Amino acid sequence: MFTSLAEIREEAQRRPTRTIAVAGAHDTEVLRAVAGACALSLARFVLVGNAPIIRRQAEDIGLSLEHIPILHAEDELHCAEAAVRLVAEGTADIVLKGFVDSAVLLRAVLDKKSGLRTPRTVSHTVVMDIPGTNRLYLLTDAAMIIEPDLATKAAILSNALTVAQTLGMDDPIVGVLCESEKVHPKMRCTQDAASLVAMNAAGELPGCRVGGPYALDVAVDPRSAAKKLPSDPLAGRADILLAPNLAAGNILYKSLMYFSRAASAGVVLGAKAPVLLNSRGDSHETKINSMALGILLSTGNTPCAS
Repeated sequence: MFTSLAEIREEAQRRPTRTIAVAGAHDTEVLRAVAGACALSLARFVLVGNAPIIRRQAEDIGLSLEHIPILHAEDELHCAEAAVRLVAEGTADIVLKGFVDSAVLLRAVLDKKSGLRTPRTVSHTVVMDIPGTNRLYLLTDAAMIIEPDLATKAAILSNALTVAQTLGMDDPIVGVLCESEKVHPKMRCTQDAASLVAMNAAGELPGCRVGGPYALDVAVDPRSAAKKLPSDPLAGRADILLAPNLAAGNILYKSLMYFSRAASAGVVLGAKAPVLLNSRGDSHETKINSMALGILLSTGNTPCAS
């Protein structure tokens, strides 16, 4: 099982080489990520975006474009459509968001005719490497689905389990996050949590153990769990944190990033290929981490780090 993002990057270097289509590559931070990935021999790239700007920015940061093709596209829509088309046609394996709006890229991904749509729910899972924990946590959904209902939460969890399995998590524990550990008629998320626990017990959500409703401390801290829910064997041991809604998930994610200096890697699953939906403000290191995670998901279940 992987315990750090460094291990994920190392494993990605050993996997079959994948091609990443960058939607909106005319951005210095994105090109720094491409340069870093090339230095690690992590992947091949096709850069989709404003070709003159890409060439100028690449020269400024010392990125050689000798073996990196550029597909010219000037506006966000054409960048997104062209990058998605490369994956749909099999020229590339992974889509990386560059300097385009997330909504624009997702519309291209979910286009019924030319995109990467499947019957599955599309959702975002982030892998968090938090200083001092010596392990990885998964958090979902922190980027896409605003107010998921019960069925959507089950689908979000299913996508997160794909990531967990790829990272070698055996029978991971899911902590369904809420305001309280008590089921309350006016708190829908606590009712959803109880339903997810029941679905898991009935075999409807296989491959994991689901606990909740949990406040964050009860989900991850054994001491808090022992005081508040002493009879719950899953409390305090969560591997996957299922947020009640987008606001809660996003705030938790960015709190960990900016206050705890956590490192992260994020991926959108449910489409025909991994989509790396990093924020425009993310560092190039975060983008490289996401590339490595996407490569592991794209290449399937091969032996993980011990």
